[in-house]
Amino acid sequence: MNLMIGMGRLTRDPEIRYTNDNKAVANFTIAIDRKYKRDGDDDADFFMCTAFGKTAEFVEKYLKRGIK
Repeated sequence: MNLMIGMGRLTRDPEIRYTNDNKAVANFTIAIDRKYKRDGDDDADFFMCTAFGKTAEFVEKYLKRGIK
């Protein structure tokens, strides 16, 4: 399992779905600004994230597009 800690903005509202045994799964993408910029251009990295269970339900309830 990989663990990454980063702070960015959601690019769209999280998508939530439920498995056959009613476990929540939320998918969302965050954009994180790069600390070092090339040629003065703004640049960002995009990360696809998945949350499960109660964390997925929290994500659906409180996180919306553009929130940091």
